Amino acid sequence: MIWFRRINIDEIESAKRALPHYFAILKGDEKPNFFYAKQVEVSFDESFSFEELWNIHEEGMKKLKEGEFIENPEQSLLDLKAVIADKILEKCELCEIKCNVNRKNDIGYCRVGESLVASDFLHLGEEPELVPSYTIFFSGCNFRCVFCQNWDISQYRVGISYLPKEMATKIMVAFAKGAKNVNFVGGEPTPNLPFILKTLRFVKTPIPVVWNSNMYMSEKSMKLLDGVVDVYLGDFKWGNNDCALKYSKAPGYWEIITRNYLLAKDHYKAEFLIRHLVIPTHLECCTKPILKWISENLGKDVRVNVMFQYRPEYKAGEYKEIDRGLNYNEMKRAAELVREFELRNALVG
Repeated sequence: MIWFRRINIDEIESAKRALPHYFAILKGDEKPNFFYAKQVEVSFDESFSFEELWNIHEEGMKKLKEGEFIENPEQSLLDLKAVIADKILEKCELCEIKCNVNRKNDIGYCRVGESLVASDFLHLGEEPELVPSYTIFFSGCNFRCVFCQNWDISQYRVGISYLPKEMATKIMVAFAKGAKNVNFVGGEPTPNLPFILKTLRFVKTPIPVVWNSNMYMSEKSMKLLDGVVDVYLGDFKWGNNDCALKYSKAPGYWEIITRNYLLAKDHYKAEFLIRHLVIPTHLECCTKPILKWISENLGKDVRVNVMFQYRPEYKAGEYKEIDRGLNYNEMKRAAELVREFELRNALVG
């Protein structure tokens, strides 16, 4: 019998065990991490060199983790993060493609120049602990997944350009309407990190930040996300570099993704909700090593969503082995692997 997802009280209790910080924010017992970053005082000038700015950032992160907070500092750690991210745009290495394009003047490999919001709405189709989720879909992506279900926004420049203050207002309005979180997605949020950090500077409501990403960020981006993200809603797609390169054009995938999950594990109060989309014919080469790695490195209590929603979209028809949905035996095998690696807080189906 296949173990399919069931949404019930026990499922929410399971989520609470895996995401205590997130649920504490929802209850009002804690603040979202970017609120704390706003209360860390730093002193800098935008003309400082990268080395100087990063040194001040390191000092600010130490203050954050030691709980040195003050109300309304003249310059905050979040301000500093936004400045550093903006400077990185001039020779972009926000993701591990590191195209080094000056994105203030041109379009990067990700097809992002200025940030464009393709759509934003209260999403009711996410994991039960997230809904309703104020989901902001950015256009552009640093991957080229041949089966992308959002190819119309990930592979093209579409959408509306907002000022950070305008986007912050939209987030606060969504919170007033009942949004449990702000969910930055795409495409891919990483190329939009400078815009997101600038936006959060103006957000005054205690809404948790969900980073809905392929997790292919550079180490510099990971440093900037530390102290900002509450939940890494990370996509863990490929169990080896060959599959990642063939289907997503993502070189060095395994080393980069596993590194970033381990870095995020040590981020300030950050938690995980990891998604793995099961791909036809890729149970042994991808699903198995991914679930094994999660169990051994992030723990058996981490929240994992093993998803059966794959459908052949975009260019998947050019690849016979993935030009179909999952069959019964593949779904059954995925459920068996979840049990084999004792992932206690998994959603399956």
